[in-house]
Amino acid sequence: MPDLSAQFAGIQWWQLVVAAIVGILGWIAARYAHRGMVALLRKVPNIPEAYVQPVSRGVEYLVIAFGIGLALAILGANIQPLLAVVILVGVVVVLVLRGTADNFASSVVIQSRRTVQVGDIVQVDTPDGAMTGTVAELNARAVILVTADGATVHVPNSKLLSDSVVNLSSHGRSRSQVQVRLERRDDDTVEALLARLAGVAGTASAAVSDPAATVSAVSPARVIATVGFWHPPADGASATSDVVRALADAFHAEQREATVTGASTPLPLTPPDSL
Repeated sequence: MPDLSAQFAGIQWWQLVVAAIVGILGWIAARYAHRGMVALLRKVPNIPEAYVQPVSRGVEYLVIAFGIGLALAILGANIQPLLAVVILVGVVVVLVLRGTADNFASSVVIQSRRTVQVGDIVQVDTPDGAMTGTVAELNARAVILVTADGATVHVPNSKLLSDSVVNLSSHGRSRSQVQVRLERRDDDTVEALLARLAGVAGTASAAVSDPAATVSAVSPARVIATVGFWHPPADGASATSDVVRALADAFHAEQREATVTGASTPLPLTPPDSL
């Protein structure tokens, strides 16, 4: 640390007065800076209250440090060594807290822009592939998801902001599909079979709306079709199960050979106005 006593030996009384005034004005300015930052942050839409005070307090401390440095300069102190130490400490702090700062800044963007909210069902990319879960909590470090099998997953805010995220709750409904391999008889037309598939799927569950059937393949003995249907985002598995069961029961009653394969796979289509 530098020896400040020798540098302060020739200080005049007026320098002490000016330095004291600068120090007091710096402290007052810091208080106003704190209040102004609080008011400014509270005008930002959806910013968490827990972020307001730490950020405002940091601004206040910066203004106080600036006032102290200016007062020391008025007293004739060589503040370059102190400034070098402060910069060095600041660089170390930034390097150590870089990940935390990135996540904090990302959390402010996520919550102010309402990219995801608590209760949303989202799909994120992981090293093991896409993962779907319900947003249980948003905090300064991560977005906490709960998957269908009960696992709790912490997704860093910076990753959620930089990677692709599919919000399955943005329209309030999702679209899934099942594949049907259906026996084709001599008097069957493709159009009639597709209408039959859509009709059975439409009665499968109250969650199903506007079912549609499309042909994947046609042969003299078989039709392979895909049946799509809408449902609330959280009911993908149960709605798919209802559709599979309804189709299998209907064609079993007709003694028609059919294989139904279900998978809760959201489709990138525009949902209907209402379920």
